[in-house]
Amino acid sequence: MRIIGGKFKGKRINAPVFNELRPTTDFAKEALFNILSHKINFENTSMLDLFSGTGSISFEAASRGCTQITCVEQHPKKCAFILKTLKELEVEYPLVFTKDVFKFLSNCTQRFDFIFADPPYELKQLERLPDLIIPTILNNGGIFVLEHGKKNDFSKHPNFSELRNYGNVCFSFFIKHEA
Repeated sequence: MRIIGGKFKGKRINAPVFNELRPTTDFAKEALFNILSHKINFENTSMLDLFSGTGSISFEAASRGCTQITCVEQHPKKCAFILKTLKELEVEYPLVFTKDVFKFLSNCTQRFDFIFADPPYELKQLERLPDLIIPTILNNGGIFVLEHGKKNDFSKHPNFSELRNYGNVCFSFFIKHEA
C-alpha cells in the first residue's frame, strides 16, 4: 500500500496480509481525494473512518494534514496496525476503536466534519448507513462518503450529492444540510 498524495506522497506502508480485505484501489483512492481536496480543508477537519480495514483512507487524510482522526474497525490486529501507523505519521491523538461499527454508532456522541465508510459490499445493513450517520454524528455542512458496489443506489436519499464510479468501486457522497 502506498500513500497517494500530501506530505507523505509515495510513502509505502507494509500492511500485514488480511485475507478478507478488499482494499480501495490506488486509482479509486486518488480519484476520491482529488474530489475531496476541493471540498475539505483537511487541516481543520475531524474525520471518522468506519470499517477502517488497514487504515488506508485515514493515512491519506493524515498525509493531507488531518490530525483529528478516529477509526473504527472490529479486528484487533488491524486496529493495532492502524494505530501504530498513524503514530508513525505523527497524528497527535489518533483514536482507534476495536469495535463493531453499529455498536460504535449507537453510542457515539461526537460529531465529525468528514466521515468515510467502506463496509463489506454484501453487508445487510449497508442501505441503512446514511440514516444512521447523517442525522446523528455528521456536522452541518459535513461530508459523508460511502464506498459500495454497483448494485446499491442512494440517489433518492435526501442528503445524496453525487455518485462517482471507478470500475467495481462506487463512492456515494452525502452532505448534511443545515436544519
